[in-house]
Amino acid sequence: MKIVYLGSGEFGIKCLNALAESKHSLRFIVTQSPHPAGRGRKHRPTPVALWANTHSIPFIETEDVNTPQVIDKIATYEPDLIVVIAFGQKISNRLINLPPKGAINVHASLLPKYRGAAPINWAIINGENRTGISIITLAEKMDAGDICAQTKTDIGLDETAGELHDKLVRMAAPLLVETIDKIADGSIVYTEQNHSKATPAPKLKKSDGFLNFSEPAESLRRKILGFWPWPGASAIYVSKKTTKSVRVTVAKACVVETSNPDRLPTGILDENLNIICGQDALKITKIKPDGSGLMDFKDFVNGRATRPGDTFIKIDN
Repeated sequence: MKIVYLGSGEFGIKCLNALAESKHSLRFIVTQSPHPAGRGRKHRPTPVALWANTHSIPFIETEDVNTPQVIDKIATYEPDLIVVIAFGQKISNRLINLPPKGAINVHASLLPKYRGAAPINWAIINGENRTGISIITLAEKMDAGDICAQTKTDIGLDETAGELHDKLVRMAAPLLVETIDKIADGSIVYTEQNHSKATPAPKLKKSDGFLNFSEPAESLRRKILGFWPWPGASAIYVSKKTTKSVRVTVAKACVVETSNPDRLPTGILDENLNIICGQDALKITKIKPDGSGLMDFKDFVNGRATRPGDTFIKIDN
């Protein structure tokens, strides 16, 4: 089949590789326009634009895939199917209905759970022990199309969003090709989602990662994993002795059960250098101070002469 690909993010690169190596014909790619990124805020092409350029696949960059000009351009490639992965734009019915086989989307959750832009993160934050890949048809409502295929995987106890992302990327590529093969030979089965069981996975903001230590330690542990590497679970560390402070991002931590017999306030380090939380305490194992690399917490402690009574406080929005 002739395929047009709509995508922008890194999540779809292995799928692009698989499509390029399959028996199907990847004819054309549409991706987002370059956006400012990094410390210098320079405009950078999307990972998909870079891939298309490297592999000599015709492509365009656009802020709106639904303009008549872009749709007419896509139509010249006479696609049988449109594949959408991490594109970042809503797609009109006119475009969905352009190819005879319609359009399909690769989504990183077990739909109908976690519809939205950040399904990997929210699955971890909410304490799910399983997730997966869903391939669905495109519909008017976000992530609400019929299911073409699904595959499942466990979420590790200490698995970060970045680690789970990479695992799901590897799972998505073969499932996508298998699904397209079935669409091509007519053996595909479309199953309507149970819409009453839909849950949201909204786009993350930087402020979502600002830790509030009045919450239970287990909730904070899941947020630390779910927000790594972006937006990062952040707080302000304050030395009691020097009163100096530094913004930090916590990358890994574990829960320490405690009854807080001394009734220490939340956010303060106890005698074992664990952070008192609304329930139990957090033992940090990996931390990244602003301007420094990721390090073991013991190296952070040694470098700053950290001691009981030092505090981690919530960043002010």
